Amino acid sequence: MEGYRQKHYNGPTKRWVQTMDLRDDSKLIAEYRLRHSEGQIWPEILQGIHDCGLLEMEIYILGTRLVMICEGPADLDWDEAMAKMAAGPRQEEWEDFMAIFQQCEPGQKSDEKWQMMERMFHLYE
Repeated sequence: MEGYRQKHYNGPTKRWVQTMDLRDDSKLIAEYRLRHSEGQIWPEILQGIHDCGLLEMEIYILGTRLVMICEGPADLDWDEAMAKMAAGPRQEEWEDFMAIFQQCEPGQKSDEKWQMMERMFHLYE
């Protein structure tokens, strides 16, 4: 595998890593992948990600396990950003639709479904 390119920004950034599981159903997983592909994700959702202050969001998948990596400016307040995103156009509708695929409770917002991961190692340089 060649790896994934990273964007470079003109200032310091922070990274948040979260995880969630999908329902163990290959048809649902295929549909979840499709709904997140270029041209399929709702434009209001993409705009909401940018408007809340995030610079990048990536989701990785292995089986039913998702890992989401978000990057933002070093001074970004995560809780404020997630509250702003949750209030965005069609965000609640998107979360309800995505809940069909995810192992979560009905009505949960994104920051309630995704569990923050703890970094336990990095190159100590």
